[in-house]
Amino acid sequence: MNFTTIPLQNPSFFNNSQSSLAGALQGCIGSLDGACLEKLLLHCASALENNDVTLAQQVMWVLNNLASSNGDPNQRLTSWFLRALISRASRVCPNATNLHGGSNLERRLMSVTELAGYVDLIPWHRFGFCASNSVIYKAIEGQTKVHILDFSITHCMQWPTLIDAIAKRPEGPPSLRISVPSWRPQVPPLLNVSSEEVGQRLANFAKFRDVPFEFHVIEDLNYDMFLSQLNPSTLQIRDDEALVVNCQNWLRYLHDDEQIKGAISSRDIFLDRVKDLNPCIVTIVDEDCDLGNSTTLTSRIAACFNYLWIPFDALETFLPKDSKQRLDYEGDIGHKIENIIGFEGNQRIERLESCNKFSQRMENSGYMSVPFSEETIKEVKSLLDEHASGWGMKKEEHDMLVLTWKGHNSVYATSWVIVPTTPYGPE
Repeated sequence: MNFTTIPLQNPSFFNNSQSSLAGALQGCIGSLDGACLEKLLLHCASALENNDVTLAQQVMWVLNNLASSNGDPNQRLTSWFLRALISRASRVCPNATNLHGGSNLERRLMSVTELAGYVDLIPWHRFGFCASNSVIYKAIEGQTKVHILDFSITHCMQWPTLIDAIAKRPEGPPSLRISVPSWRPQVPPLLNVSSEEVGQRLANFAKFRDVPFEFHVIEDLNYDMFLSQLNPSTLQIRDDEALVVNCQNWLRYLHDDEQIKGAISSRDIFLDRVKDLNPCIVTIVDEDCDLGNSTTLTSRIAACFNYLWIPFDALETFLPKDSKQRLDYEGDIGHKIENIIGFEGNQRIERLESCNKFSQRMENSGYMSVPFSEETIKEVKSLLDEHASGWGMKKEEHDMLVLTWKGHNSVYATSWVIVPTTPYGPE
């Protein structure tokens, strides 16, 4: 990872060997690169974990003079981490710091047009859409009726492309029904229209493409009752339909309580419930970072900092520093940082699981991976050609496709079917 150096505004501040910052700044005197900014963030986190308010204040003061929401990618990223740390400190000790920060981040609501621009900005979401749609298209070949259960945070932006593809099927399109839960994690991107309005827009597009279409918002599927209501009756499963279950950046919001003795992970329960529905394909896309059950603040900061530099660095390649679109996109990432760093327990809903861990979870739950076809790989590569040259793709274990930026994993896409069973157990 290449970092831009940041000159110290006041080097003499660190010349005192008695300074408690000496350890954090060892090797960084004269300039601070991204690695040193990360080191300062970790030093601040360690001070907060040890209730050392004085040291935390010192490090925050230094970071406040180095971070900038209009600087280079590392400064911009650090500014959001600093804000999250200040927010955390202000809740523990309200008078701990007089730096500007806090958790009152405004939640912006997008129009449908703005949402389209959001998902097109970098291939963070389109990668998963493209890979999943290609697999779904192949899985429903020959089917005349298809039902998609869509668990996603991007308000059905995935489906116009699939509707367009099935409209061109030589044998004619199937009838398509899409169901979405009424409950959605309150995370960006947030839309200024209802799910019903989104469904109506999809219906209009499907009509234009001559695809028979239904859209259903599952009102009984709220968070408190979500897992218990994940059954054929509530979901209105029909025997004559091929069922597809699509999960895009969504499963991370189900709590994973594996560290609590005797607790069963909500993710495992979800996968068991889905298996009982007998889908023809399950597609899962998420961010490839392990933040799930990190118990220490420092470990979360290290993992998060070394992952979320990717979108900040990618945006630097084509948007000016003062671009509103860039600032808004980075602000949405800031919401994620705020939750990962500023909160604990049930309030911390951002609990990412790495692709390897999640693939192992799928296999343990009775699923087997489906390889992506050469046609799918070709489609994804064509998509990436529309973006900056730093974006790439690679295959990994468990038949995964992984979106990369400058060789670093960012988003993974997987597809799964249920392991066939015999009277004696799985084949």
